[in-house]
Amino acid sequence: MTYDLAIGDRSYSSWSLRGWLLLARFGLPVRVHTGVLYTDDFARLLGGFAPARQVPAIRTPEGEVVGETIAIAETLHERHPEAGIWPADPAARAMARYMAAEMHAGFTALRGDCPMNLLTSYTDSAPRPEVLADLARIEAIWARARARFGATDPEGSPWLFGRYSAADAFFAPVATRIATYNLPVSAQAAAYVAAHLADPAFRRWRAMGRAENLVQPSYAKPYPERPWPGPAPLPAAIADGPSENPACPYSGKPVSVFLRLDGRVWGFCNRFCRDKTLADPEAWPAFMAMVAR
Repeated sequence: MTYDLAIGDRSYSSWSLRGWLLLARFGLPVRVHTGVLYTDDFARLLGGFAPARQVPAIRTPEGEVVGETIAIAETLHERHPEAGIWPADPAARAMARYMAAEMHAGFTALRGDCPMNLLTSYTDSAPRPEVLADLARIEAIWARARARFGATDPEGSPWLFGRYSAADAFFAPVATRIATYNLPVSAQAAAYVAAHLADPAFRRWRAMGRAENLVQPSYAKPYPERPWPGPAPLPAAIADGPSENPACPYSGKPVSVFLRLDGRVWGFCNRFCRDKTLADPEAWPAFMAMVAR
């Protein structure tokens, strides 16, 4: 029952992030297929997901292709009602869908001026009034959802409707934009942004983007930079073997490349496995479980 998912560059493709979270965050099995944005490689990717014209797109186990993140969310919810993709409460579910649809169609100033870029963060991006207006609306609907549904969660969840839902997946790239461009928001909104940056699934996505090391020069902005505001990764470094483990913690294949963490050397079957771990070791449960043994 595995889905196929087409995505673009992890560091820049905000819609790809949403699509991936709708599968990965809810425990649905997925094979990921990538294509480099603005190249012939992207056309090659979409050629395998016709009639989709953009990413993300999924192919169901039965072979049906579904594009557009709203359609993907509804399809997955219909096929996996037990996963909790939308809130269980009907009123919360209606609000969550409304918010996701507004995100899908709106906030064009924020999206245009502040494209998603997970490779850097700026000290001050001098947002235009139109961007500030988008932020004000986003804060208002976040606060409304939190006040009515999220803040009553007995476990103190940081998410909009208590339990993580598709609404949070839709707003994850908004949270990254606030982090990347250091946009001015309230303390409550900043706490919600921080929850996204610390979310293990998002950390894995960002780590894979750093491992891809795809740089799109058109996304660069002429602002002073600062460290990424999310959790600081453990200090790992590329190393020579041999390693303590004979098999890659992800694939089970023999190791051929290595990293060092806390004076110990660990091996991986290929550079991508190593480099995604190097970018953020704590984001990878299989690696951390191996280290803890």
